[in-house]
Amino acid sequence: MKAMILAAGRGERMRPLTDTTPKALLKAGGNSLIEYHIHALVKAGIKDIVINHAHLGEQIEAALGDGSRYGAVITYSPEGDTGLETGGGIYHALPLLGTDPFFVVNADIWTDYPFGLLPYRPAGMAYLVLVDNPSFKRQGDFALQGDRIVNEGELMYTFSGIGVYTPELFHDCSPVTFPLAPLLRKAANAGQLSGEHYKGVWYDIGTPERLHMLECELTKSKS
Repeated sequence: MKAMILAAGRGERMRPLTDTTPKALLKAGGNSLIEYHIHALVKAGIKDIVINHAHLGEQIEAALGDGSRYGAVITYSPEGDTGLETGGGIYHALPLLGTDPFFVVNADIWTDYPFGLLPYRPAGMAYLVLVDNPSFKRQGDFALQGDRIVNEGELMYTFSGIGVYTPELFHDCSPVTFPLAPLLRKAANAGQLSGEHYKGVWYDIGTPERLHMLECELTKSKS
């Protein structure tokens, strides 16, 4: 099983921090955001990791290297200076990910979700981990009907940025810049999207304020 960490985002809302440092390398609790994911993936037995990058991507490669010091094997998928968005980035990396389903996690989140719980063979084209809606996104993204994810429902949840995707999800795509969300909504409409509601710790690190909040939480947990 392979995993991909999405690390190509420019991080406009994190500026000025991301003017000189890629968002994935911003630190909290002594480690960079992306390192937490690498450690968690390796702990779950997933050691073959693909990382895409764009803005200041050379810093990511210099910081993480080949992954050997984490017990991982890291391969990089460069996207130039501007990036290809989430969907385009995954599509661009498909030759590195192979023909089997693969894990994907956004670099700019922090969670205690145990990656070993993710299904190696999702029901349908993809499997998403949903979480409670944060204060800055009350409307949510998807609803759950059992283990099936649908686009509308009485109780909506937020997509965590953690999922398992099959290459078939990208079958009709082209090598251009495009978001992932429309593919997921199309799969949901076709009854091809499954998932779960995770009630554990999850942070979207989208602003300097949220990064500071995570730093405080991690410092508190160590004391």
